[in-house]
Amino acid sequence: MSTHVSQQEINDILWKACDTFRGTIDATEYKEYILTMLFVKYISDVWQDHYDDYKRQFGSDEERIYRRLERERFVLPKESSFSYLYANREADNLGELINIALEQIELSNKVKLLNVFRNIDFNSESRLGSTRQRNRILMHLLDDFNDQRLNLRPSRIGNLDVIGNAYEYLIGRFAAGAGKKAGEFYTPPEVSVLLARLLDPKPGERICDPTCGSGSLLLKCARQVREAFGSSDYSLFGQEAISGTWALCMMNMFLHNENSPRIEWGDSLLEPKLIENDKLMRFEVVVANPPFSLDKWGADKAGEEARHFNRWHRGVPPKSKGDYAFISHMIETSTHGTGRVGVVVPHGVLFRGGPEGQIRTALIEENLLDSVIGLPPNLFFGTGIPAAILIFRRDRGERTDILFIDGSREFESGKNQNYLSEEIEIAKIVETYRVRQSIDRYAYKANYIEIKEKEYNLNIARYVDTYKQEKEVDISLVQERIDRIERELSKVRAQMADSLRELGL
Repeated sequence: MSTHVSQQEINDILWKACDTFRGTIDATEYKEYILTMLFVKYISDVWQDHYDDYKRQFGSDEERIYRRLERERFVLPKESSFSYLYANREADNLGELINIALEQIELSNKVKLLNVFRNIDFNSESRLGSTRQRNRILMHLLDDFNDQRLNLRPSRIGNLDVIGNAYEYLIGRFAAGAGKKAGEFYTPPEVSVLLARLLDPKPGERICDPTCGSGSLLLKCARQVREAFGSSDYSLFGQEAISGTWALCMMNMFLHNENSPRIEWGDSLLEPKLIENDKLMRFEVVVANPPFSLDKWGADKAGEEARHFNRWHRGVPPKSKGDYAFISHMIETSTHGTGRVGVVVPHGVLFRGGPEGQIRTALIEENLLDSVIGLPPNLFFGTGIPAAILIFRRDRGERTDILFIDGSREFESGKNQNYLSEEIEIAKIVETYRVRQSIDRYAYKANYIEIKEKEYNLNIARYVDTYKQEKEVDISLVQERIDRIERELSKVRAQMADSLRELGL
């Protein structure tokens, strides 16, 4: 076995392991089994790596070895290890053994992993079939993960991000096949990178995603702090309404070595759980890719909301479109004076009237909106709806302009999805945002008077002129060219007729 393994090799092995489930259960369901087993395999390999290190130090003194292991960032009970499960892969109650192993991992790591596996059942007849079929599937799954190339020990893979990247790779592949449901747990990485660079989180700041999905936006913001400032001094917070996706997020955080995020399970609009002294917590950076135009988001609870948190004081969004409910929540949870908010929205948010127009007007008049950025089509899995990014800031001071950027026409085309290059398209958007100057056919810095005159309509096309004037056509020259071509064609036809007569045809 090679002493090193590439990211691509790990990714390929993991994707092949999905063959165990294909044709048996739906892809939207088997992702949980694959990702959970990857989690177990990784922590088992890390645990074994550390055990071997202590074994070399302390020899056969098992008590001393385990005392050291108990100080690690997680504890792995013996009967929860991948090697134990693999050794028992032919057991009649294999699904039950895996469930017990997961439960023991939770109980041994309550602070970090409690309830993470509550929605995954390796002994489910309804999802995995009869006992015989279930055991066959799970035995094949363990065989796939026992591939010697999938040795995930830190001493072998070196960079801890390798496993985090593999996890993100699988989530992305599952999203590609999940259709509309992909939006429930996945934000394309380039969109996450763009938002992180636009909001520029700094050391010491609190970062929140109220619809965090599998956590990719939070992780990209964390990476931005580490790479830009060489610091790990930040705090991550999030809330996710779908319990299975919340579990993915918790595992994703753990695998990326984020040891103390606060990720709550619940609906941020109906039941915000990031509370401090009976009030909404506030964060320097708030970022989200919420579900587009969510129906039945909780407008009927507006009266109760006003008594508790009063997030909809600018107006109650329509009950069939929750976009401004998420925007309002995010702004109300941003810190006064320093807060920055970045949110992905459908284009209707920019110009729809009624209650949404009222809220949009209030946000502009309060001088909170900083930039409107149009994104290319077909970036997001499961929807072709055009999207934009809205940036709100509480540190604008006397500045009242709003920068419009039309990034919709510059992208990398893909087979099923379009992409943004970090070095080209993302870099251009970020630089344009920082410089804040109008650029012909790409960006426009509008003042408050202009926006008011357009009745607070933020449709990007009203500000960024993308019309490209065609060259004037000289009709006389075109006609002269047509006449010349017709004369040449007449000669060719005459020559062809002479040749056919000579041949007797």
